[in-house]
Amino acid sequence: MAKRLLVAYGLWALGGPLGLHHIYLGRDSHALLWMLTLGGFGGGWLWDFWHLPGWVAAANGARALRDRGGTVPALSPLRLAGQVTVGTYFGLVAALGLPWVPALLAQPLAVGLGVQLVSSVGDQTAEAPSTLAAAFLASLLFQGRVLAVLPTSLAASIVAQRHRRYKPRGMPRPRLAARLYHLGLACLAFAAPLACRGLCGAAGVLGTLLALLRATTELLVLPLRAGRLLAEVLGLAGGSPARERGAGFEPSSWSERQQRAYEVVSLSPQVLGVPAGSSAEDVHRSYRELVKLWHPDHNRHRAEEAERRFIELQEAYEELAGARRAAAG
Repeated sequence: MAKRLLVAYGLWALGGPLGLHHIYLGRDSHALLWMLTLGGFGGGWLWDFWHLPGWVAAANGARALRDRGGTVPALSPLRLAGQVTVGTYFGLVAALGLPWVPALLAQPLAVGLGVQLVSSVGDQTAEAPSTLAAAFLASLLFQGRVLAVLPTSLAASIVAQRHRRYKPRGMPRPRLAARLYHLGLACLAFAAPLACRGLCGAAGVLGTLLALLRATTELLVLPLRAGRLLAEVLGLAGGSPARERGAGFEPSSWSERQQRAYEVVSLSPQVLGVPAGSSAEDVHRSYRELVKLWHPDHNRHRAEEAERRFIELQEAYEELAGARRAAAG
């Protein structure tokens, strides 16, 4: 189906930065490059305006044989500059979006793929293994540092230019659905790490904003709290619940041991097995019998219960004996 120049210009105007006119003309590598760089950072999209007539003619087969003057394409300084720029851009994106991947793996791979993508624009290409090998060797030389993306991209671009060649003719073109599927996968592979990094950064920023909001709230209510505390110290504020309850107030800070002692006082006769008001001899006799009965050494089959009963007996006897000694004194 013949391509129309008017349709190409319409797609260039409507979705040029996304490479719609290149998809229409069958230039998928160029379209992918435009998608990932937003039309060659804007400048490439404008540059396409003057080249659309020639690309439409090439897509219709009018210039396919005339443009190739030999087996090796002529050296293009513009393509070389594009390779260095896009390779550096891909390397920086990898450093930003894939911080958990070792730099010696992520950066040269991204740089090599960026250089190879520019090499595949139009009817030209380069040997991908050679381009990637040059990127990895250069990155290894600079130990994978972030600033090494520029020399790594330069080395890969020079190797790609050294191994440049024309694409083979007569290759069957995939259907439009398959082409769009492959372009979508490539865009997803490029954008997914950046999106993940952006979401993590947004979550961190949100957490920081919430912490700042809490700190601001605490700072605003600080004078109110300080004034209330000062009023209580000076006695200007209302009395505390303890003062209002008067003598019936029992401190809430009593220890559990003290509370346990008061409970034992009321339960001592029952614990010792003697009625209230029994004589000291009866209390002592009952205490000795029960101590022998509940001694932990004699109740190993129920050690926990015996230990609890033994402690209760000790506390009850001490409370009753102490109360009688105080009464005798």
